[in-house]
This record gives sequence, structure tokens and C-alpha cells, in this order.
Amino acid sequence: MASLAVAESGSNKVRSVSVDLNTDPSLQIDIPDALSERDKVKFTVHTKTTLNTFQSPEFSVTRQHEDFIWLHDSLIETEEYAGIIIPPSPAKPDFDGPRDKMQKLGEGEGSMTKDEFAKMKQELEAEYLAVFKKTVSVHEIFLQRIASHPILSKDHNFHIFLEYDQDLSVRRKNTKEMFGGFFRSMVKSADEVLLSGVKEVDEFFEQEKMFLVSYHTRIKDSCAKSDKMTRSHKNVADDYIHMSAALVSLAEEESTPIRKYFLKLAELYEKLRKVEARVASDEDLKLSELLRYYMLNIEAAKDLLLRRTKSLVEYENSNKALDKARLKSKDVKQAELHQQQSCQKFEKLSESGKQELTSFKQRRVSAFRKNLVEMTELEIKHAKNNISLLQSCIDLFKNS
Repeated sequence: MASLAVAESGSNKVRSVSVDLNTDPSLQIDIPDALSERDKVKFTVHTKTTLNTFQSPEFSVTRQHEDFIWLHDSLIETEEYAGIIIPPSPAKPDFDGPRDKMQKLGEGEGSMTKDEFAKMKQELEAEYLAVFKKTVSVHEIFLQRIASHPILSKDHNFHIFLEYDQDLSVRRKNTKEMFGGFFRSMVKSADEVLLSGVKEVDEFFEQEKMFLVSYHTRIKDSCAKSDKMTRSHKNVADDYIHMSAALVSLAEEESTPIRKYFLKLAELYEKLRKVEARVASDEDLKLSELLRYYMLNIEAAKDLLLRRTKSLVEYENSNKALDKARLKSKDVKQAELHQQQSCQKFEKLSESGKQELTSFKQRRVSAFRKNLVEMTELEIKHAKNNISLLQSCIDLFKNS
């Protein structure tokens, strides 16, 4: 059974998700190479820049998934970024599905013909490669989203991530840190419940909150149905392999003129299999992955709204504390200072949040329009190929 370690190069790389990044030519980042091993993926992060904040105009470093998570967490934990939609962290590489399928295929090798086994193996290797390419792509897009942001692109840790040419030594989380992350997620859930009854003071943010909650539910449902559609196309492609193999076996038993018809049908199903596999791949890349990507982005936008609501509560509490201080004529100056700081923080976060949410809507509409147009064009192309293959086969049979 073939090894599933893969090296990916920029010459044949395909981005899985098309997003409007508005990239700044002064800071360009890509992942031209990556190496997949059994338990990790090593990404080569290449940077080209004209900014004098970097030591050289072009450089490359090797990073692992944990390094990307460290960068994401550092952005989330920076208070001055509270009014920014932090790009969602890339998903952890997961190749268990294709590996398990490859193992099961090896176990069932004896029940298949040699040709059937070879084609099934080829399909699984292509599936693994597609998963690997998507893994590289989401990590690359995460960095490009940061680089395209006027504030996040200047982050100190981001520059360290890009430029420091040694191992970042981002150690795996110990037990204490794991529980820390668990409790942070619990606190976030509790905050969402406690703050759900807070009255919004700005109609713009109230409408955005209602939209994002509803839209997330709908986009999640659409993603599940899109995944189901993709799996159906993959299953059809697999069935074509078995049908082609069965027709070849039947032809081997025939010595009559009908033998050539069986072989021609087997050839047709093999060609249809390739078209069907491309349909599944295109739908996965242009629709399912886009929906998944924006599910994560919507969560990031909802996190911004949660942070703003927390700031609003702090501001309202500081107003109440100031009223009490004035009533008691005690610590008035301290209460006034805290109230002013809370007010400034809330107003700054609101202004930044409004800009971020407006920009997010523009990017989302642009990305969906682009991907849906591209997917429709590909669907038409594949449908024409299917018709052409079927018509050619029909013409051959009629003229024979």
C-alpha cells in the first residue's frame, strides 16, 4: 500500500477558497511548499515585502500548525484588537478519513479485480491530495487575511512568525493550559447567556447581531447539504469504477461481436467516472469550503459583537459607580476617570466594529458572487462533457 506522505509545490497548488483579500503589494505572503508527515505538516511560509520594518525584502521560514494557533491566540488576547474581526484560525490537519479508507481498501483487495483496485486506490490518493491542498490553502489564507488588514499586519507577533528563521518552539499545551482553554470556552458561553439580555443602544449593531445569528444557522444547513451532494457525486464516481470493471470482466467471457460493445461501455463509464470526480471536487472547493470558511468568519464576527457588549456593560456599570460616588462624595475623581476610560473604550470599539462589519459584508458578497459564478461555469462545462461522451457512445453503437 502506498505511503500517504505528500510534498506540495506551488506549481500545482490550487486554492480551495476564493476570498477578496485586497492584498497589499508591500506585503505578500504565500505557502509555496508543504510536507505532510504522519503526525504533522510542515509549511514553508514565503514573504516578499518592501516594508522597512523587516530585515530583508524576501525570506522564508518553516512553520507547523501549532505555530499558526499561537499567532491566532496572540491576536485574540490583544485588547487593542477587540474591535477587529480576527481571522479564524485554520483547522488542524486531519487526514484520518483518507487513511482509513486506504486501509479498508487494502483489506478488501482480494475481492476486487486488479484494475478495479488500482482505480479505487487512484481515487483515494486523489482525495488525500485534495484534503492536503485544502489544508495548505486555509493556512495560507489565514496569513493573507492578517497581512491585508491595516492594523493586524503591523502586529509584532505576526512579524516574528513571518521572519524569525528558527523554530518558534511553540510547545504543545500541558494539562493546565488545556483546562485553561476549556474554562475560557465555558466563560465565553456563560457570557453569551448573561449578556443576551443586555439592551442594545445602537440599531446598526442590533440588526447585525440578528442577521449573523440567523445567517449562521442557514449557512450551516447549506454546508451540510452541500457536503451531502458532494458525497453523492463521489459515490457515483466509485460506482462507475465497479461498473466499468464488471463490463471488462464480462467482455473477457465473450467471444462474440458483442464483446466490443462491453469494452466500449466500460471505457465510457471510466470517462464518466473522471468527469463525476471533477464535479465532486469542484463543488467541494467552490461551495462547501466557501460555506465552511464563512461559518468560521461569522463566529469571529459574533465574537466581536460579544466583546462590544461586554464593553457596553462595563461602561454602564462605570456610570452607575460614578453616580454612587457622587452621592456619597467619595472617590469621585477616580470614578470619573474610570467612566471616561470606559466611555472611550466603548466608543472606539464601536467605531472600529462598525467598519469591520461593513467591510466583512462587502468581502462576503464579493466572495460568494465570484465562487458561485465559477462553480456554475464548471457545472455547465462538465454537463457538456457528459452529453458529449454519451452522444459519442450512442453514435458508435448506431453506426456499428
